[in-house]
Amino acid sequence: MGFVVLNKSSFEDVIPIESFIIESSEMKLFYRTFGADHHQPIIILHGLLGISDNWVTFARRIASYGFKVYLPDQRNHGQSPHSDTFNYLVMVDDLKEFMNSHNIEQPIIIGHSMGGKVAMRFALENQELLKKLVIVDISLRTYPPRFQHKAMIEAMRSIDLPTITSRKEIEDKLTEKLKSKKLVWFLMKNIHRIGKNQFQWRAYLDGILNNLDIMFDGVDTPLRFVKPTLFIKGGNSDYIQYKDYDQIRYNFPMAEIIAIADTSHWVQAEAPERFFQLVSGFVDEDATPDHT
Repeated sequence: MGFVVLNKSSFEDVIPIESFIIESSEMKLFYRTFGADHHQPIIILHGLLGISDNWVTFARRIASYGFKVYLPDQRNHGQSPHSDTFNYLVMVDDLKEFMNSHNIEQPIIIGHSMGGKVAMRFALENQELLKKLVIVDISLRTYPPRFQHKAMIEAMRSIDLPTITSRKEIEDKLTEKLKSKKLVWFLMKNIHRIGKNQFQWRAYLDGILNNLDIMFDGVDTPLRFVKPTLFIKGGNSDYIQYKDYDQIRYNFPMAEIIAIADTSHWVQAEAPERFFQLVSGFVDEDATPDHT
């Protein structure tokens, strides 16, 4: 399959249609949407310690090509509620409930990292409910503990927020702990102001940390998703390895696996144009044309 960037009009004037919290019987998920209601739906699931805001630029752009994009904050993240129950089973249920609440039919689901694990599990268990799948830098296997994630959470928890008076202080303290500007900028999306000089983490850090080992669980099932699937791998990332290919192609027999050179686990942020080319080419035929 070839991948091309579609020649459409500028996406700069695409604005969110909605941005609010949806009531459901299980979990109240905050979400953002972009694009027209009658367009083909896309749901994007962020990764661990991510937030829907990380995907806004991409969502605006892809929406302008004829898609209705939904960006939910998953439980314990962003502006969605906190819960001490935090695992892939409940997050799959959250996604199904989210789709039911919006009457979303046959979406294309894009998931990065933790969001990719949710998306894979959902697709394998509910093949009839979605159209296509895009998985970003995650495989089906069980992963050994990633100490970087624990270090990130502990660095966030170590900051005595009541004594902080500026975002710069938080950024400096995180940089001292993590030594990586990229990670710090990623984590700073999680901070918000609750008063003139008061700050709070949006993520439920205790709930995530207490269940962190579960986030490395694998997807082990004989079920197969026999619809178009695209795996995008960071060229320098070890989250998808050659040893994973056989299992990927068993569970997702229509899968293509494409690496983007010189990118890490956050491939969509490090190579946004190439990433957009791949995804837009993959979903090109599904765009809803506007006859105006």
